[in-house]
Parts: sequence; structure tokens; C-alpha cells
Amino acid sequence: MHEVADMHKLTAIMSENEHLAGHNREYFDEVGLWTVNLMSAPGAGKTRLLESLLSAWPELRCSVVEGDMVGELDAIRLRKLGTEVFQISTGRSCHLDALMMGRLLDRESFSGKEMLFIENVGNLVCPAEFWLGEHKKVVLLSVTEGDDKPIKYPVIFRNCDAVVFTKSDLLPYVDFDIRKATEHIGILNPRAKTFSVSARNGNGIDQFKTYLKEELESYRSERGL
Repeated sequence: MHEVADMHKLTAIMSENEHLAGHNREYFDEVGLWTVNLMSAPGAGKTRLLESLLSAWPELRCSVVEGDMVGELDAIRLRKLGTEVFQISTGRSCHLDALMMGRLLDRESFSGKEMLFIENVGNLVCPAEFWLGEHKKVVLLSVTEGDDKPIKYPVIFRNCDAVVFTKSDLLPYVDFDIRKATEHIGILNPRAKTFSVSARNGNGIDQFKTYLKEELESYRSERGL
């Protein structure tokens, strides 16, 4: 009986989140703000990737939303680049949800911006289930984590648009097979693009930047921006 009640409660939560995320998407499209949700396990390098990407793309007019359970350490790092950063502290929640995003959108202005990065809470499970209204989902997989992660955490890889293998400069020192990981991802999600980057030495950053730039330009063209 309790299991049935819990299932109904979960269904209601997910339905409400989907509804609110739809409103967030309407806002993003109304102001022409192309939005990317970055997800990964803790320590995969989301903030470091953003530091490298934004440094290599100074003309981009963007904002960043930082999602963390507590603290603003990552937000402080990105603000040093001159980037507009908004912090969402989730408390005990292991993911951002559409309501948290909606509250931020109600009180902040993104006027003059063309792109929004959302750095989700580090977790390979919960963020996969909660749409925020974003246009693209990008999953980071560090080569220090193991090439079997797509098999162990299929939902987040099945639902994403791109996968970025991070810390690729460590490949000579770890047991990680990018070919094998790419094959696993391809079985789960044939449409997902894959990239291998190192924020430390810059390898692959330009390729990932080109992908994002082309997707942004396509979005703006479709909307007549």
C-alpha cells in the first residue's frame, strides 16, 4: 500500500516538474536565451570546463547558474572571469528542479544574454529525471571514473544530447577506454555527440566550443534572432 502511495506521489512530483519546466522553456524562448544543462558526477570538471570554454569564447554573451547543495565556491571561480553567475543552493536536494529555476527566473533579468549554462549538482542519477526547461543536456564523464559508467547509469546518458570525456590528459595513467565508453553510449543513445577534452592543456576545447556555437547559431536562426 505504501509503495503504491509513494509511486503516485512520485508521479505527481514529476508531472508538476514537467509543467513548470515547460513554463521555463517558454521564458527562455521569449527572451532568446539558449540554455544548456551540464550534468556529471561530483568532481568530473564542470566548473573547470566552463572556465576554459568561457576563456576561449570571450565574445559569448552568457550567464551561468551554479547549482550546489551548499556554498558558492564554483560561482566565485567563474565570477573571476567577469561572468554573470547566479547561485542556487539546493540544501538537501541532490539536483536542481524546475521550481528552483523558475524562482530564479522570476527575480533575475537575463537581458542582453544569448546563452545560459546551468551547472547542475554533481550526481549521475537525480538530475537526469528533472527537466529544467533547457534546450540541451550535456553529460561530463571524467576518464578517472571508469568507462562502464554509461552502463551503470543509463538514464542520464540515454537522455542527453552530448557527452564530454573530461581530464583526457590523464588517459595514459588510468584504465579508461574511450572507444569502449563511446560504444556503450552509442548503444544507449545513437544521437549523442561525444567529445574528448582536457581543460588543463586545452585539447578538445575548440571542438566542443564549435559544437555549442553551431547549435546556438542554429537556435538563433530558427527564432529569427
